[in-house]
Amino acid sequence: MKKETYDYALKSTWQLVSNMYNREALKFESTMVIGFALLSIEQKGSSVTELGPKMGMESTSLSRLINTMEERKLIKRNKNPKDGRGVIIKLTKFGRLKREDSKSVVMGFNKEIDKNLNNEEVKNFYKVINRISEVAKEYEFFKKGQVILTTKKIK
Repeated sequence: MKKETYDYALKSTWQLVSNMYNREALKFESTMVIGFALLSIEQKGSSVTELGPKMGMESTSLSRLINTMEERKLIKRNKNPKDGRGVIIKLTKFGRLKREDSKSVVMGFNKEIDKNLNNEEVKNFYKVINRISEVAKEYEFFKKGQVILTTKKIK
């Protein structure tokens, strides 16, 4: 029997979770990404430059997301008072209501997981996931300067 790789298990599980969040978001005429953004924006507001890395999004995708959220009246843009070139994203009243919907879905899913796992399983899950994160941060298969089969050096 072929052993499943860790990255495949992580990716396929996340795909299932992502699909579930999108199904739930569709009930509110939204998407998982919009829900994640609503949860990522601080109550006081968030600068666009901090929001991208926090969500793991490239600037082009983030820009489209912000435009969509603004069109749906979920957010408003304000100039950053500390830096006139920057933009602060704040939730509108409607955005705060939708943030609560997103939060309810996430908390409900987490409660459902808690009902299906005992304390030891939860503890082991976080132990394993944290270890995988540590390995991923440090892992480098091809070292700088190493000659690859193509005989080209990695810069």
